[in-house]
Amino acid sequence: MNRFGGGIMKRFLITLFSIMFISILFAPATFAAEEGVIDTGDTTWIIVAMGLVLFMHVPGLALFYGGLVSERNVVSTLMHSFVSLIIVSIVWVLWGYTLSYGASLGGFIGGLDYLGMKGVDGAAYDGLTIPHYLFAALQIVYVAITVAIISGGISGRISFKAWIPFCVLWPTIVYAPMAHAVWGGGWLAQMGELDFAGGTVVHITSGVAALVAALIIGPRRRRNGEKPHNIVFFLFGAATLWFGWFGFNGGSALASGSLASLVILNTHVAGAAGGLGWLVIEWALTKRPTLVGTATGAIAGLVAITPGSGFVTIPSALIIGFLGAPVAYFSIKFIKAKLKYDDTLDAFGVHGMAGIWGAVATGLFATTSVNEAGADGLFYGNPEQILHQLTGVGVSIALTVVGTYVVLKIISIFTPLRVSEEEEITGLDISTHNEPAYNKYADDEEIAPSFMKS
Repeated sequence: MNRFGGGIMKRFLITLFSIMFISILFAPATFAAEEGVIDTGDTTWIIVAMGLVLFMHVPGLALFYGGLVSERNVVSTLMHSFVSLIIVSIVWVLWGYTLSYGASLGGFIGGLDYLGMKGVDGAAYDGLTIPHYLFAALQIVYVAITVAIISGGISGRISFKAWIPFCVLWPTIVYAPMAHAVWGGGWLAQMGELDFAGGTVVHITSGVAALVAALIIGPRRRRNGEKPHNIVFFLFGAATLWFGWFGFNGGSALASGSLASLVILNTHVAGAAGGLGWLVIEWALTKRPTLVGTATGAIAGLVAITPGSGFVTIPSALIIGFLGAPVAYFSIKFIKAKLKYDDTLDAFGVHGMAGIWGAVATGLFATTSVNEAGADGLFYGNPEQILHQLTGVGVSIALTVVGTYVVLKIISIFTPLRVSEEEEITGLDISTHNEPAYNKYADDEEIAPSFMKS
């Protein structure tokens, strides 16, 4: 029971593959002739956007996080990102997609229309000009990177045996209901809450979940003194995230054209403004401008613009991105220090807090002059939009806190959430994966990966 290959994992795999088999067996054929109008330009762009988001997940987020941890936990951190992509993709095909985008059940969750991807075909989806296949594929990479972001809050101490079921349960219990409420025609969408590319659905949920998990699992035993082991890896990851964000935000236009172009420009200038904002604050307060800080500010700016990227003007994007940096900076440097929680890689400070600011800022700066499908915000004569945005933020926080707590408590019934003290001090690369990141261990037969042994 305590071994990775023990009874719990065997039952989990048997159940997962049984669901896969049943879904495939009873799913009707979906090779009917295409209906509606498919635009090849739009389709090509969304294919590219999906690839960009996949690239920002692995290697982008993996290296961004992997460069920040100690050399004892590099492989473990990379595994969290890579395995989340694998597990969440399967979950999304089997039931996650239908719970998010199936016919609404009271506005709170989707029905079972698309269980096992039945009914997902090559026809134009829901008035769009891209195939349903492609819309569903794009949603996979969105939810997968959301789960991976959470790992930043608990890196270096969560048990891998707990991380696997977390990747199954969390998108089912937390992400799917939120995605349906905002993007799947649910009650928040009907109310008028705006979230173009994932402020409430992706960044607030992942950031708050990381904080809840960090509080439940507890702080690291060697928290003090751990420094980033490879800032070059970190910067490559940050740059890859920035590059991939064009697909993340721009792909949410679900077509090529002027709106996608505006979104990409807004995304870029907000990232640049966020980097500048952090640089100015850090230099003024500490007299030491740092690469890690400046890149983190850029990511905060990108997070902040995500919910409003398709609803605001370019000058507004500059303001939103620039102010995203101090929101993240003071959250990390002061709130975290005051409350003493151990969010290892500051997933809450960057994604949660900057995501909250971005969602609220959308209610301030949104204007129908750039997107008639949106709404005017407070600064354009519609104070009610702020109430809609605050409702979305509150729902996202509440659902995530309760859902993440329930998920972790369920998992803890069957397996410990964190590794032992000895395993944590040794480092998870060796104690869990038997796979050190660097060659200085290569000659040690005891810890060489099993497949490398003769």
